[in-house]
Amino acid sequence: MIEVLRAGALTTVQDLGRPGLAHLGVGRSGAVDRPSLRLANRLVGNDEGDAGLEVTFGGLSLTTTEPVIVALTGAPGAVKVNGRGRDMFAPLALAAGDVLELGMPSRGVRTYVAVRGGLAVESVLGSASTDLLSHLGPEPVRDGDRISVGEVHGDLPGVDVAPVRTLPDQVVLRVVLGPRDNWFTPDAVDDFRRGRFEATSSSDRIGVRLTGQPLTRRNADELPSEGMVEGAVQVPPDGQPVVFLADHPVTGGYPVIAVVHPADIALAAQLRPGQAVRFEVASLGR
Repeated sequence: MIEVLRAGALTTVQDLGRPGLAHLGVGRSGAVDRPSLRLANRLVGNDEGDAGLEVTFGGLSLTTTEPVIVALTGAPGAVKVNGRGRDMFAPLALAAGDVLELGMPSRGVRTYVAVRGGLAVESVLGSASTDLLSHLGPEPVRDGDRISVGEVHGDLPGVDVAPVRTLPDQVVLRVVLGPRDNWFTPDAVDDFRRGRFEATSSSDRIGVRLTGQPLTRRNADELPSEGMVEGAVQVPPDGQPVVFLADHPVTGGYPVIAVVHPADIALAAQLRPGQAVRFEVASLGR
C-alpha cells in the first residue's frame, strides 16, 4: 500500500489506455507520454502496460507501508527520499515509512512513477486509466489516498540507470498534412509549416493549445463531425491550433490541418506553457 501525502496539482493513475473503442464513443486515454510510462515499468520489472502515477508539474509526496521499489521517468525534477536527493531513471528502493517527494520539473510537464508490482486499481473497460474528458476510470489522486500495490511478477532488469534524451528547448513536431488542409488559405498552410507557435496555460490532457499567427480558413462551411485521432491538429474558429492528446474527444467538427507523427506525441505532451514549437511536414514513411 502507498499513501499519498500530497497529490500536487494533478496526479492521476494511468496505464496504456483503452485502444480500439472509439466506435463506442470511448477514447484511448492512458499516459500522454507513453514511452516514459513504459520505461518506468521496465525499470522495476513490471509489464510495460502496468498502471502507475502520472504527475503534472510535480508536488507529489508519498509514503509506503511496506518496502517497495519505484522508478521515476518523464519530466525531470528534484527527487528526495526522507529529504535526501535521489536519482530519476533508475530503480529506487523505499523502506516502509520512507517519504518520497517530487519537485517541480526543470523541463517538461509530466513525470511518471512506477511501483514494482504495479498499482492494483479497478479497471474500467480493460484499463485503470483516468480519463478526464469522459470521467472513466478512477478519480484523480487526492491527498490522503491509499493505493494498493499489485503482486510482483518477473525479475528486476539489473539496470542501474537508463540513459534518456534531454527534453529539447526548441520542439519540432513532425506532421502529415491533412485531411482538411484544403480548408485553409495557402498563406495559412504556409504559416503552419514555417511559423512558430507557443503552448498556452490552457493545455491539459485533452490537448495542447497553441498560440501564434491565426490560421485563416478559405472554406467557411460547417464541417460535419468526423472521427478524431491522437495527434490531430484541430483548428477552431479563432485560428489557434490544438494538438489532441490522450483524452481527446473521439469526434470533432473543426477542420484538422495535420496529424502529428505518433513518435512525436510524447514531445507534444511535455510542452510547457510559453514553450515554442514548430511543425515539420513529413511524408507518411518518416
